[in-house]
Amino acid sequence: MQDLDGTDARILLALSDDARLSGVELAQRLGLSRNTVQSRLARIEGGQLLGSMDRRVTHRALGYPLTAFVSARVDQHRLQEIESALTGIAEVVEVHGIAGGADIMIRVVAQNTDDLYRIAGVILASPGIQRTEVSLSMREMVPYRTAPLLRQRAGVSELPLP
Repeated sequence: MQDLDGTDARILLALSDDARLSGVELAQRLGLSRNTVQSRLARIEGGQLLGSMDRRVTHRALGYPLTAFVSARVDQHRLQEIESALTGIAEVVEVHGIAGGADIMIRVVAQNTDDLYRIAGVILASPGIQRTEVSLSMREMVPYRTAPLLRQRAGVSELPLP
């Protein structure tokens, strides 16, 4: 997998401002040739450089206003089984193996506190999960973002306006 360079970052920043821009419009806005833009877009789209589109869908829009983080101690010999079990729980939106007091961090979404209690129980009952601790997110302070990293890679503080 190749890394994104400054030109790729500029293209992605422009698209994050307006995802409907055509290749010609991108080229004009960024001062690049249309062929450069088209070839860069093809490489970006085909090269596993972008995450899935579902990351843009908010869980609130799907009826899940609560976010919680479940830290879990696990049987390290059953990680594959644990991963399969957690993948099967629709409300589990992200899982990370971590270092520290817990072994994995599980981000879940829930419809309400009763639903969160149910989800926490399903996680705890999963094979290989030994102990869990649930922390309710009261407010998302900094949402998932990559624009600051793209600006840094592009070497710009902001994109020039057309």
